[in-house]
Amino acid sequence: MAASGRQTLLLSTASDPRQRQRLVTLVEAGQHLQPIEYCPAEAVDHMPCEDPRRNSQLSREMNFYRERHCPLPEETPLCLIPPPSGYKIPVPWPESLHKIWHANMPYNKIADRKGHQGWMKREGEHFTFPGGGTMFPGGAGQYIEKLAQYIPLNGGTLRTALDMGCGVASFGGTLLSQGILALSFAPRDSHKSQIQFALERGVPAFVAMLGTRRLPFPAFSFDLMHCSRCLIPFTAYNATYFIEVDRLLRPGGYLVISGPPVQWPKQDKEWADLQAVARALCYELIAVDGNTVIWKKPVGDSCLPSQNEFGLELCAESDPPSDAWYYKLKKCVTRPSSVKGEYALGTISKWPERLTKVPSRAIVMKNGLDVFEADARRWARRVAYYRDTLNLELKPPAVRNVMDMNAFFGGFAAALATDPVWVMNVIPARKPLTLDVIYDRGLIGVYHDWCEPFSTYPRTYDFIHVSGIESLIKRPNSSKSRCSLVDLMVEMDRILRPEGKVLIRDSPEVLDKVARMAHAVRWSSSIHDKEPESHGREKILIATKSLWKLPSN
Repeated sequence: MAASGRQTLLLSTASDPRQRQRLVTLVEAGQHLQPIEYCPAEAVDHMPCEDPRRNSQLSREMNFYRERHCPLPEETPLCLIPPPSGYKIPVPWPESLHKIWHANMPYNKIADRKGHQGWMKREGEHFTFPGGGTMFPGGAGQYIEKLAQYIPLNGGTLRTALDMGCGVASFGGTLLSQGILALSFAPRDSHKSQIQFALERGVPAFVAMLGTRRLPFPAFSFDLMHCSRCLIPFTAYNATYFIEVDRLLRPGGYLVISGPPVQWPKQDKEWADLQAVARALCYELIAVDGNTVIWKKPVGDSCLPSQNEFGLELCAESDPPSDAWYYKLKKCVTRPSSVKGEYALGTISKWPERLTKVPSRAIVMKNGLDVFEADARRWARRVAYYRDTLNLELKPPAVRNVMDMNAFFGGFAAALATDPVWVMNVIPARKPLTLDVIYDRGLIGVYHDWCEPFSTYPRTYDFIHVSGIESLIKRPNSSKSRCSLVDLMVEMDRILRPEGKVLIRDSPEVLDKVARMAHAVRWSSSIHDKEPESHGREKILIATKSLWKLPSN
């Protein structure tokens, strides 16, 4: 199709919901003989829910405009995101931690503005990453050595970390050598593509903004929370952002803030307010080292918020559940007595023992102990079958960034834990809220509704796994869908790297439908029998995304 005709088609499917639905129906039925058209070249880095053109029209209050704001499916063109011109298969791990192809994201703004601070540099065909940051221009290694004077970074006490406003994630990338799995986040902002650089490096990251809503994690997820010049106004709006950090930090966990306002010129009041909030929440001050402050969160309910200028109070039973992520931020404070189980640092096992020990937050579920142990055995058996019989390569150089779209207890990720890969465990909307168990195991993940696009850049993951794909979009207790399987597969294609693979487990009827649609998203696919020890009727579909490029015209 000529370029002008293609543009007409894309615009018409976005502006005419009926025509778009007709196309979806044809693709679902396998009657659309040609692949879905590709999006225009300017869409190479498109994130539907973080579209600056759309979001810039929204309110600036509490950074509302920089949060997720997803268009309805009928408002978006049904097209496949192309790779940039000159795209190459990414540099494999672990070399990718230190260099990536310039052509895969040819954006020089960070290198030009932050190169003198050691963020990244342009060297021929590559961007290189010396490991620096604004608050640690000498390298994240030196900075982490300083933190290790005050925090037990070695020995497995700390495992899960959240790096807020992470830049190109050199802090998280360096922590990996300590056995600490840091999930880094930052908004889509003027430093174009900082999260995209992090993911291309093979460092766990996703796009997010601390604005008006909770972050997509359960209470008490992270052993360590870190801000290095993240510029989050922790004490603004009656300390709402500090309270959200407190919700996510595990009892006994550590909070590190480097940069403003910590002993920063002309920010005496902000620094005093930050200390006042920490005192009101009974945080123990571990150290103030230059422009870095380290606090330790209290364990248990021995210290409750007292009368304070910020109006902090405990959450009531009528407040949103501590594990629900889709609510507006609240001023109330979550304390351990409101969440069942034992999960404080010092009571949970150290890494790697915590990976296989049954978390108490699993045991409090009905038959939780038996369900957890059966799930662990099932996934060890399945992953062995994937490798030995289906000949899937699930480690570098073929695979580094992995997603499990329906993770439950994180059994698939746990079965891969001895390999140098990381897994984004996704707990879908309308499924049991089991992400707390995943974090108690020392793994990472997010809550997400698969009827919306995921908050990441195109070409993020090398391997996507999904067990029960149709269940991700079904209405509760109904055979009807909340959204289209075609839209879900187009979104999977957006976040999958060229030559990346998808593995889908589902019934033969569903996989036949998926196989018909795979051609439309330019995947080659094959269907296989499941491992013989598993019960049920399900089969396995394996698909590979081709490396295609826009025509030169």
